[in-house]
Amino acid sequence: MFLVLVGVWTWVIWPRFAVAIWNDDRSFAAGGAPTSFLWVHALLIAASLVVGTTTGVLGVRGWRAARRNAG
Repeated sequence: MFLVLVGVWTWVIWPRFAVAIWNDDRSFAAGGAPTSFLWVHALLIAASLVVGTTTGVLGVRGWRAARRNAG
């Protein structure tokens, strides 16, 4: 169940962080082009969402397997 909660937590926290980064003045140059600040954080967020989703899926699969074997 812990792994499922980690997956859910990932999807609660990182999208909010993405909005904060998007709205940060350092994310875009004067001409409107994305800066390295935005790209680095976008990659961090994407990687974290992939890892969190994978963790959550593994948690669900483990939980279902445990329930199936217990009965």
